[in-house]
Amino acid sequence: MDFEAKNIILKNGVNAVFRSPETADAKEMNHFLKTCFSETDFLMRYPEEYTQTEEQEAAFIESANASEYTLMIVCTIDGEIAGNCTLMLNRNLKTRHRASVAIGILKKYWGIGIGTAMFSEMIAAAKDRELLQIELDYIEGNERGRALYEKMGFVHTGEKPNAIKLKDGTLLKEFSMVKLLQ
Repeated sequence: MDFEAKNIILKNGVNAVFRSPETADAKEMNHFLKTCFSETDFLMRYPEEYTQTEEQEAAFIESANASEYTLMIVCTIDGEIAGNCTLMLNRNLKTRHRASVAIGILKKYWGIGIGTAMFSEMIAAAKDRELLQIELDYIEGNERGRALYEKMGFVHTGEKPNAIKLKDGTLLKEFSMVKLLQ
């Protein structure tokens, strides 16, 4: 799905551009993702597990933009990718009323409103498609994320014990949340 580019003024007064990623963004997107994975244990991969080539990332972006089931949005600030989010619609008839969301923001851009603005866009897109709910999972200890999700109207629906095992052997729960749209 394409996302029509728009300017967003963040809490710190900085102008951000929300837009669909382009295949020309593949190299920077790879760098962005590896950096995000290295900055927190609250994403599902370690940086060394992300092995996508520039060509593979370009193909992924092209596929996502052409898909009627995937909406990807990147946030750029002064030309740098500062964040990205994805709304993934379910394809099967029995679950077509649901979608899941994912988000990543570079640490230097935390706390200035990118997450709130991205969730607002994903929620609006889900409502435009007449979905009944959107869902997400987050890792135990991610209090910043949990606070954002609750602020955006998500409610806790369950947990998976020992779902995440960090390199040091620490086991963490994974929590599920849902936002009802109607």
